[in-house]
Amino acid sequence: YFWLLVLSRGLVGIGEASYSTIAPTIIGDLFTKNTRTLMLSVFYFAIPLGSGLGYITGSSVKQVAGDWHWALRVSPLLGMITGTLILIFVPAAKRGNVEQLGGQLKARTSWLRDMKALIRNRSYVFSSLATSAVSFATGALGMWIPLYLHRAQVVQKTAETCDSQACGTKDSLIFGAITCFTGFLGVITGAGATKWCRLKTQRADPLVCAVGMLGSAIFICLIFVAAKSSIVGAYICIFIGETLLFSNWAITADILMYVVIPTRRATAVALQSFTSHLLGDAGSPYLIGFVS
Repeated sequence: YFWLLVLSRGLVGIGEASYSTIAPTIIGDLFTKNTRTLMLSVFYFAIPLGSGLGYITGSSVKQVAGDWHWALRVSPLLGMITGTLILIFVPAAKRGNVEQLGGQLKARTSWLRDMKALIRNRSYVFSSLATSAVSFATGALGMWIPLYLHRAQVVQKTAETCDSQACGTKDSLIFGAITCFTGFLGVITGAGATKWCRLKTQRADPLVCAVGMLGSAIFICLIFVAAKSSIVGAYICIFIGETLLFSNWAITADILMYVVIPTRRATAVALQSFTSHLLGDAGSPYLIGFVS
């Protein structure tokens, strides 16, 4: 039934692509300036929060039920609940109305013309490539870090080699909890730092993103140094690295809202999402595993 698993995964991807493309544009139509940054932070906090809860729930359900199938039977129920809430409570906003652009956006352009305009938009292109880099890192971390930490403990003789059961269940739970908390801390820190830096310079958004990515790269590299002698030290590096990494989510989306006109935002978010998955987490787990 592997084909059914692949088909189900594809259908999940369709749903994810739909809401992740449209939701930021709805937020962009409802809010502006610092308020929009804050609301985008709340929205993008759900990404690491959901990932962290997924690690925790999946590991716990599999361990309790003794069957990995049950870990995949929990999320559809949650999806139906959230979908129903969206249909009932999310308002319909007029495109560009909150930015007082409603009267200037009557002309509709073709999809091909929109794509050409986006490709020529340097700010959009480079922020999309940066988003791909963040996605690459998060995909690889989520796949391999729990297993790597378990193997590090085996080398230190503080854990036994697992043969009959899934490796790193405890590490998956800890990593999931860290991901949840750092997701919240990261988006709040990023939004706060951007709001403060905007008082000093107009380039606040890209500068905060650059500092976050460079800092996260340093601490992610330190994970593998610390894990040789101290698992606690490795978890501290994970905490700091993920906090800095997740600080970019809302800011990158806010940059898109600033540099793309409202009628092209949905297309811009869709293209950015496709690019980030294609160049990021779609291949990073396999690539890292192959290289290792």
